[in-house]
Amino acid sequence: MTQGNMAASTANGLSISANLAGILNEKLCPEHLQLLKTFTNSLREAEYRDAVEEDAFSSLLKVLSRLFEDLQKDGSSEDLQTFTLQLQMIAECFRSQRNSCVQSTRNQRLLRELGFVDVTLKLLSYLQTIDLESKDVTYEPLRCGIQFLGNLAVGNQTGKDEIWQLSFPEVFLQLLGVDDDKVLNYASMVLHTCLDEPKVEDLSKPQNIQLALKVMELCRTQPDLDWTVLIATQHFLKSSALVENMYSGMSHHERVTLLELLYAQLREEGSEGCGVPPGVARFLASSFQKGCGSVLTLATGSASSDDVLQEALTVISLLDVLCEMTSDLKQFMFLQDHPDLLACTVELLAQVHAIGKASKNIFSAAQNFSSFARDGDASSQSPVVGFKAHLVRLVGNLSHGHSSNQDKVRELEGIPLILDNCNIDSSNPFISQWAIFAIRNLLENNLQNQELVAGLERHGPEDYSALRELGFLVEERDGSLLLKPVRKDS
Repeated sequence: MTQGNMAASTANGLSISANLAGILNEKLCPEHLQLLKTFTNSLREAEYRDAVEEDAFSSLLKVLSRLFEDLQKDGSSEDLQTFTLQLQMIAECFRSQRNSCVQSTRNQRLLRELGFVDVTLKLLSYLQTIDLESKDVTYEPLRCGIQFLGNLAVGNQTGKDEIWQLSFPEVFLQLLGVDDDKVLNYASMVLHTCLDEPKVEDLSKPQNIQLALKVMELCRTQPDLDWTVLIATQHFLKSSALVENMYSGMSHHERVTLLELLYAQLREEGSEGCGVPPGVARFLASSFQKGCGSVLTLATGSASSDDVLQEALTVISLLDVLCEMTSDLKQFMFLQDHPDLLACTVELLAQVHAIGKASKNIFSAAQNFSSFARDGDASSQSPVVGFKAHLVRLVGNLSHGHSSNQDKVRELEGIPLILDNCNIDSSNPFISQWAIFAIRNLLENNLQNQELVAGLERHGPEDYSALRELGFLVEERDGSLLLKPVRKDS
């Protein structure tokens, strides 16, 4: 900008300041709205933003405060035209505030120190109490006011802290309950911008947990709302206390959403980047052990209510997460020593397997490949597709390189059980592969398990003939039994 242009901008800024101050003593009219729009447009230019004097912002704050007072005094009792003009001017004030903060730490500081945050938040709360037939009239200032808070917070820790102090948790809860996609998007963006580890601790307290639950509800009901998913994955899942408190206050349907987000985070980030603490893994393992028996109700038809079905689906989701956590992710392999987790898994596998063989039911093996659904496909008709395969997988994971768990599976008579699940089953895609994987882990460097399998081969009927059908032999070599692929020409 040339020196002349800079001088013109400064003069223009002084004129704007005087004109804004003039609004305070005049009856509101469309020309006042146009003046605010001129100010808003000027603030789009970086040179102008840098040159605006503090007096202009002080005058803008006075205008905003006057508009707020008029709303509180008159409510919607005035004629609709005047009332609409007031709301349009409030929205334009917010736009000016929003534009002034773009890439300007100076203006962020000025607006915060002048008191814009407090007035804006009070106005946002009040706007939600206005009941108009046309909601768009109030949605527009809501959207612009939230955008201002977002711009004030970006890269400004002091701004984040003040917004949090003045809006947590009530105002955030109000904004996340508005029936407008843009309001929800902007409000969740501001919440995400403000959050850090100490603020997540605030969220985990019982008196504040409703805000976290509201975010999780939006993750379920508004899956296209990216900011709430980012809040959950980048902040919530990194706090053991918050996960436990949320889980306790959730319905089973909401728990499934939480677990699905956690599962996706584990798959996407792996062991290095997921940031999920050990406490979350321990809590989920204990939750699985406590509730896993609910899945058995699916076989008897007693799962008539939706809540019972959702409880079973929660257990299925817990199993998926535990399988992923123990898939050689070093930070979670301590779950191999989690008390009774392995025993619980083997016992549940035995129950599911026995129920499936006793009569035709949801756990019975099937060869219905015409309606085969890929493991995890949402189009699957049965909620337990893949469940038994994942039980086998978890046993294999917990036994990997862990001699005590290898012995425990043998003692629990889990090896013949897993061998009996080597057959291809359309209700459990990949179960044969997971069974082979589990047997390999159980035999590795464990002579007693190897001898047991050799005995089963010689004495049947629970032998590993199914392994041969899949193209594998158990071969003795140097005192050890090894799974070996069969040559096609043999």
